[in-house]
Amino acid sequence: MLEVLRPAALIAAVMTLGVVAGVFQIYAYAIMPGLGRTDDRTFVGAFQRIDGAIINPWFMFSFFGALVFTGLASALHLSEDLRPVLPWTAAAFVLYLVVIVITLAINVPLNDEIKAAGDPDQIDVAAVRERFDEGKWVGWNLVRTLLSTTAFGCVAWALVVYGRQ
Repeated sequence: MLEVLRPAALIAAVMTLGVVAGVFQIYAYAIMPGLGRTDDRTFVGAFQRIDGAIINPWFMFSFFGALVFTGLASALHLSEDLRPVLPWTAAAFVLYLVVIVITLAINVPLNDEIKAAGDPDQIDVAAVRERFDEGKWVGWNLVRTLLSTTAFGCVAWALVVYGRQ
């Protein structure tokens, strides 16, 4: 049974971390730079809608599943003969745990504030955008991007190491 679970957990960790790293990258390389070039009303309205759309079962499965599958992959490789995989999965787990903390402590509260501001046709969008602190959101998203991409690389390498055993 464990011979099926070990590679399955590793593959699931690779896939979910890859998806999440890709999402953070697309925000870093396209979405936020694109929104940054828009006027205040467009920025606030588009960000509200994008943030509302990303909260869906597919993204949530990858976002939280990446931590669960990486942790499971680590736990399944604690035995002495499988130990070469463990440093890579453990590193990925710690890196991605930091991503979760950053997301919940910094990005989500900023997202929630801009969503709670209300209809862009009814609010002072310039004040909402200024309070949002775009630079802070973008900077911390870049940190999430780097950490999640590194975590993805770690579990991908763990899968290679597992295959060589």
